[in-house]
Amino acid sequence: MTLGIGTADAAGRSPTDPHAVMTPLVEAATECFADTVMANPAAMGHARAGRWYEAAGIIGFLCRPEVDAMIVAHDHLFGRGSGNRYFKTAYTRHLGQELAARLQPMLERKAVASAEPPVEKASLNDPDKPAE
Repeated sequence: MTLGIGTADAAGRSPTDPHAVMTPLVEAATECFADTVMANPAAMGHARAGRWYEAAGIIGFLCRPEVDAMIVAHDHLFGRGSGNRYFKTAYTRHLGQELAARLQPMLERKAVASAEPPVEKASLNDPDKPAE
């Protein structure tokens, strides 16, 4: 009886190296969360305030395919239901730390660097604004 696991999945079930199976899946999910938070103004507001869990919560549904792949792989490696527990506990704690590490440098750079000229220079360089 095969319980619906194909030969490729059975080969990936080797408990001898679960790290090799899980690492790329965790990385893909985390990368999705980071990219999607950066693309969403509301999520970025939470990120700027250091509320990483809330930032990820706003856009989490967009990363559902990556999260589902991670959960399914964890279930295959460690037993049914373990993937969902892993996602809700260890991964969620890991996610906040990872988002902070990945996004904080970009938030700091944006606060320092700006493409906008100072207000005084903007009015001097604006050809549509009448001279005073």
